[in-house]
Amino acid sequence: MTQNCVIVGASHTAAQLVGSLRQGGWSGDITLIGDEPYVPYHHPPLSKGYLSGEKSAEDLLIRSAEAYSLSGVKLKLGRRVVAIDRNEKTVTTDNGNVIAYDKLVLATGARVRKLPIDGVELPGVYYLRNMNDVKAIQTALSSARRAVVIGGGYIGLETAASLTKLGVEVTVLEAMPRILQRVTAPELSEFYKRVHTEEGVQILENIIADSIVKTSSGLKVRDKCGAEYPANFVIIGIGVIPNTELADEAGLDVGNGIVVNKYCQTSDPNIYAAGDVTWHFNIKYGRHLRLESVPNTTEQAKVVAAHVCGKPKIYDSLPWFWSDQFDLKLQIAGLSEGYDELIIRGNIKEGRSFSAFYFKGERLLAVDAINAPREFAMTRMLLMKGQSLDRGKISDMSLAIKEAII
Repeated sequence: MTQNCVIVGASHTAAQLVGSLRQGGWSGDITLIGDEPYVPYHHPPLSKGYLSGEKSAEDLLIRSAEAYSLSGVKLKLGRRVVAIDRNEKTVTTDNGNVIAYDKLVLATGARVRKLPIDGVELPGVYYLRNMNDVKAIQTALSSARRAVVIGGGYIGLETAASLTKLGVEVTVLEAMPRILQRVTAPELSEFYKRVHTEEGVQILENIIADSIVKTSSGLKVRDKCGAEYPANFVIIGIGVIPNTELADEAGLDVGNGIVVNKYCQTSDPNIYAAGDVTWHFNIKYGRHLRLESVPNTTEQAKVVAAHVCGKPKIYDSLPWFWSDQFDLKLQIAGLSEGYDELIIRGNIKEGRSFSAFYFKGERLLAVDAINAPREFAMTRMLLMKGQSLDRGKISDMSLAIKEAII
């Protein structure tokens, strides 16, 4: 009988997995189940090009619906898997359908972290995670001139930049002492605060939102100290939570995500997981990680497909990320957590192009490259090879960065 590989989650993982399975020689059925009514689409542009109207829904598609049909994929969109029976090797969807699998891939991703304050259910309060979220925000934009963004992480700042370019007056409220505190150095936080301020965004730190209240003219966010921030609409971006419930209920090992091995197998050898939902070991950094990034998703999907097709390869990719805000292209290679020295190459105080290199002792950990694609590419290559840079030469702009390679 024909084997069936069932993919739960119509995400970046699914789009890559379908192609990699067929390229790898999988001739069995592929069933793709997603709770949105869309085939897999790119998520990074949601807070940027799609929100601003520069990209259409069609532009966001990773591949067309016809491409899945040509690959022999059975699409079950607008459906949610509610149970996994590991003994019978079946999944059950929310409309009662039972689907048998030989191999199962959990690409369930993550959902927005909800802000536990009064008023978040009011009309005009939004989260930004999927296409429908952005469509709702775009409707609000037709009559809005002022917005409050709660959360000064990358998604909040990207959204603030897009709204500002559309002529909206934006205030960002960050609960921590500085924006981007969880992900980058103080110098980078200060840089982004400067740029956003120059572009017209109001950045307020150490502000804890306490409630959202409806007013005659729209909404207002009230903080713990009683200060109020008026807005026509509010966007909340305070992080995400991995969707591990399905795996947990099925008895799979779960940590800060679904636990997988070097082949992206879960504790059940016939069930795999990939993408934002996985808790996986990274060889290069010697610890378990959960990464929210398209490159990680793509590489893990390739690893799953290779193992399913009987051509196993291990997951050993270097984490990398990007963010677009105004005229800034941030490219990050590696993980800076645990660094003890930061070296800046370029003018971070006034310019908009520089690189920040993170070290721990003699070891190069990561780079944040702002409008510096060559330095990003070179440092990413060095990190993959386990090489480093001479810390005494990096900041010398009279030297080419390649002259600092050790």
